[in-house]
Amino acid sequence: MKQSQLIFKTKKENILDESINANLLIKASFVKKLMSGVYSYLPLGNMVLRNIESIIREEMNKLGSQEILMPALHPKEPWEKTKRWELKEMFKIRDKEYGLGWTHEEIVVPLAKEAAFSKKDFPFSLYQIQTKFRNELRAKSGVLRGIEFLMKDLYSFHVLEKDLDVFYEKVKKSYFNIFKKCGLEKKTFLTLASGGTFSKYSHEFQTITEAGEDQIYLCEKCSLAINKEIIKQEKYQCPKCKNKKLTVKKAIEVGNIFKLYDKYTKPFNFKISDKYVFMGCYGLGISRLMGAIVEICHDEKGIIWPEQISPFNIHLISIGKVKKQADKLYQVLQKKGNKVLYDDRDKNTGEKLVEADLIGLPIRIIISEKTLQKNCIEIKKRDEKTIKLQKYNR
Repeated sequence: MKQSQLIFKTKKENILDESINANLLIKASFVKKLMSGVYSYLPLGNMVLRNIESIIREEMNKLGSQEILMPALHPKEPWEKTKRWELKEMFKIRDKEYGLGWTHEEIVVPLAKEAAFSKKDFPFSLYQIQTKFRNELRAKSGVLRGIEFLMKDLYSFHVLEKDLDVFYEKVKKSYFNIFKKCGLEKKTFLTLASGGTFSKYSHEFQTITEAGEDQIYLCEKCSLAINKEIIKQEKYQCPKCKNKKLTVKKAIEVGNIFKLYDKYTKPFNFKISDKYVFMGCYGLGISRLMGAIVEICHDEKGIIWPEQISPFNIHLISIGKVKKQADKLYQVLQKKGNKVLYDDRDKNTGEKLVEADLIGLPIRIIISEKTLQKNCIEIKKRDEKTIKLQKYNR
């Protein structure tokens, strides 16, 4: 894409009273804030979301899960069966007995019940990528905590508890594959959380950053963390290796997984051979993940996108009277399979470089009269300071 054709332009001013992710995403024109907790995703931001979705879909499909899309508008009846209609999290439609979905257990269980009639139909799992709505009283921190947000939710169904246990462990591994591809593997830790009435533990995936609102206790010996709400019952030690020297960290929750057992299958009488079906749920915030990546992957100049989720992998910048040569290089790079943002605009060098750092694509290539005199182009990785000259045959 030619940068001159981008409809939305970058901004020079910092956005006051905003988190790092909101400030950088707004300045670089990835998102536009409509109101607290609600954002429009502009072309570059939408490309990032689609790339994250692609990574997630690949991992979910490897699990054998099938993708569906459930409604965001829900009737009252299924929520009354689970006694969750009155929960404050749900937005209600005035004068209508409808609500906007903030989670989908009440919708997916009756749906799954229609598909499974005998033990041979199990186990199976369904996932969706869906816009959610949550009556969030603390909508802040940019796209990290939204009223409207994009989420992947996966639901698994099992006749045998051991099958649920096996699938649950597979999802853990799948989630870490996702975080690795998103550039967060060194900062994201499996975190023990309360299992409530379901089991001793559920699990969160917490990404360490000073922007985080959660507090976790990290065991650096075995890389297991415990969240603040359950650390007292663990006697302030790691339940895995009994290490008592835990490090307190601020973190962002980017995903969570639960063994629900029969909590939601029972209200809908979802049985096989007179036994209620076991169920697991596995959530991953896509827009939240985008915000967490920016909080981790940035410097004083702007965003530093990991390669697999970046909207483009190369930022080609032409400087001076080299349009013909730059146009040719643009075509060559694209033919080699690169996704290229080509800054073909009539702007001074300083402005172009500042905007390139702000947008944060993985590789910057400069073609100029100066480099062409040496039959070279200038290449710099966004996360490195070193600039390299590479031979370029015109």
